[in-house]
Amino acid sequence: MRIVGGKFRGRVINPPRNLRARPTTDFAKENLFNVLGNMVDFEECDVLDLFAGTGSISYEFVSRGAESVTSVEVNSVHYNFIRQTARTFGMDNLYAVHANAFLYLKSTPKRFDIIFSDAPYDLEGSEQVVELVFGRGLLKEGGLLVFEHSKGRSFEGHPRLLQTRSYGSVQFSIFAERETGE
Repeated sequence: MRIVGGKFRGRVINPPRNLRARPTTDFAKENLFNVLGNMVDFEECDVLDLFAGTGSISYEFVSRGAESVTSVEVNSVHYNFIRQTARTFGMDNLYAVHANAFLYLKSTPKRFDIIFSDAPYDLEGSEQVVELVFGRGLLKEGGLLVFEHSKGRSFEGHPRLLQTRSYGSVQFSIFAERETGE
């Protein structure tokens, strides 16, 4: 696993064997960030990475110049790995939070430009992330929610769905907080 773009491009991420995460493939990450790069200026973004796992997505946002990245991970081993990797790479604007992603969404007062969610595909109720984000107004105007999921799930017909992208077995549904007047 590696960082596929930005100033840390090519840096290898070596998670310990006891990490149980299913990291987003480099192929899917590269394609997703190409799509997002045409939609937003990363350098002006405050990003929230839910179910951060190895931190792979967080490192990509930092590498591309995000203003700040908050990585939420409930598993202590994963959380500590994210903190240590950020420290090793000198990523001072990556903030690891040891918390349940749902509880974090219910309590955070902060609003974000991009929220990325990569819940375990078999986690029952993971789609609640979408409703919590929009129900609590956690995206800034024009902000994006990227929800990674298996091909078996569909958000077709959701009023905030912009597009869906598929890369192998990985699917990303991209939602938007509408601009005022839309």
